[in-house]
Amino acid sequence: MSKSAKIIYGDKEVECPVVEGTEGEVGIDISKLRSSSGLITLDNGFANTSSGTSAITFLDGEKGILRYRGISIEDLAKNSSFIEVAYLLIYGNLPTEQELLSWESEIKHHTLIKEDLSKLFDAFPRDAHPMGVLSSAISAMSTFYQEYLDPKNSHDVDQVIIKLLGMLPTIASYSYKTSINQPRVYPRNDLDYCSNFLNMMFSVPSEKYEVPSEVVEALNLLLILHADHEQNCSTSAVRLIGSSEANLFASISGGISALWGPLHGGANQAVMEMLNQIHLDGGNVQKFIDLAKDKNSSFRLMGFGHRVYKNFDPRAKIIKGACDKVLEKMGVDNPLLNIAKELEHSALNDQYFVDRKLYPNVDFYSGIIYSAINIPVNMFTVMFALGRLPGWIAHWKEMNEDPKSRIGRPRQIYNGENEYSYVDLNKRLNKKKAA
Repeated sequence: MSKSAKIIYGDKEVECPVVEGTEGEVGIDISKLRSSSGLITLDNGFANTSSGTSAITFLDGEKGILRYRGISIEDLAKNSSFIEVAYLLIYGNLPTEQELLSWESEIKHHTLIKEDLSKLFDAFPRDAHPMGVLSSAISAMSTFYQEYLDPKNSHDVDQVIIKLLGMLPTIASYSYKTSINQPRVYPRNDLDYCSNFLNMMFSVPSEKYEVPSEVVEALNLLLILHADHEQNCSTSAVRLIGSSEANLFASISGGISALWGPLHGGANQAVMEMLNQIHLDGGNVQKFIDLAKDKNSSFRLMGFGHRVYKNFDPRAKIIKGACDKVLEKMGVDNPLLNIAKELEHSALNDQYFVDRKLYPNVDFYSGIIYSAINIPVNMFTVMFALGRLPGWIAHWKEMNEDPKSRIGRPRQIYNGENEYSYVDLNKRLNKKKAA
């Protein structure tokens, strides 16, 4: 027997179907509410509104659960690679051995960007933010691959997916190399995905560069942990742009721009800025712990707690071990990282934070790792984009393949001026002078 919910307004009564997900999530389908009653719903930021159903990621913030296509993030982090996780998210299942080998080979052979596109990097100011460069370059790719822009052609879509996964690390590294006035390093197809990116970031033509295995493992893990996170701001932006049948390059470019915002992708950067603030103040961690607990203080601990996870961030538990391993391997003697370790210990053992479940989240640890491996702070959000790319692609693809998908068109509650007559220009000027 199907369930329904009743909405009563005045003398009208509307019956709305109740939809239940496979994990017991319950929602009210209000898609016919306006046509039945003239009413619309108001939900600022869409914080309690589903734009549709999805089979990609399940997230339970109360219990600290995150699963990609039904597989726990803990299981994937322990056993999988980022490239395998990308395949899982985009195509809905783990690849066979042959499928994975073929998938990896295709991506490796699409890492080199066209020379004409590489000239674009010389046109940006040297101090241009890498996210602006990244978004622009991805959008520009649509002009270089015009034969693959049909969102309804599965072959075209697969080609764009391969190119995006292969070339985004190259574009990211080019933006960094250009900003520090170093030669851009071509990709190497003999290296795995993470090693190739690190080589393009940190090697120079004049000497050999060895990629530390611990750093490769940590980066692979971070990319997996960031690969998808349900209907967040940037993913929603990708879906909304894609709902107009915009091509995948354009949609991903929009997602990168959404991620650029400090309220979304800039959290790990905010962590490092906070650590620097503590350092410049003298490094007294307890002072800032006390400030964070003071209701009259404007200071907030960055990287602790999470909007969705009300218990703990499962990704933070996973990445903490990798963080300790990288710091030990790199032998980093950085005052900011020492402050971070002291801050973590204090917060985890302070009853105030324990009672409020303000545990370190994935942004806290990811910022520390990126800093330890010499990723500059303005590249942190770019690293986030590298990881989130498979999730963006998966959601765009799922939406385009859904026969019930419609162009996104949110409603609004208008609260502006009521109708009034046009005022002649001369009268408007006179009115201003009189005032």
